[in-house]
Amino acid sequence: MKIQKLVTYLALLLGVLGMFFQGMIIFKGNDAIKSAAMGGDYGTVSLMVGLAFIILIVVVAVTVIFSLITLGSNPAKLKRAIISIASFGLIILIGYLFSSGDITPLKDGEMLSASGSRWVETGLRTFYFLAIIAIGLMFYSGVKKFIKK
Repeated sequence: MKIQKLVTYLALLLGVLGMFFQGMIIFKGNDAIKSAAMGGDYGTVSLMVGLAFIILIVVVAVTVIFSLITLGSNPAKLKRAIISIASFGLIILIGYLFSSGDITPLKDGEMLSASGSRWVETGLRTFYFLAIIAIGLMFYSGVKKFIKK
């Protein structure tokens, strides 16, 4: 329960800070913030953005920590997670091996390097492989249910 109380108090503190920063933004008004931003002063909005980054980091950290604690307490779940991560890595590796890297001109006149091109193609191929696998598994599941009836 100590961790739950700590997380609750942290969430309360971050919520109060967010309300305070939001109040500052509302109190200043849009015109004052826009004119300050044109002069290079992003102070009021920067506080809110900084708080958003802190909240994001806290949420990701808490999620990862509790997920790892849960996986560590159950060996069967840990084994399935490792198999899933390894399978995903294998799909990415296959996508990378099937990709070719060509220097590509971009719309703004810049050039995309061969390595960058290969990674973009790897991402696309990985997406296609995962989509095909998902469609295949849905089809397999539907056929399996149909045969059971």
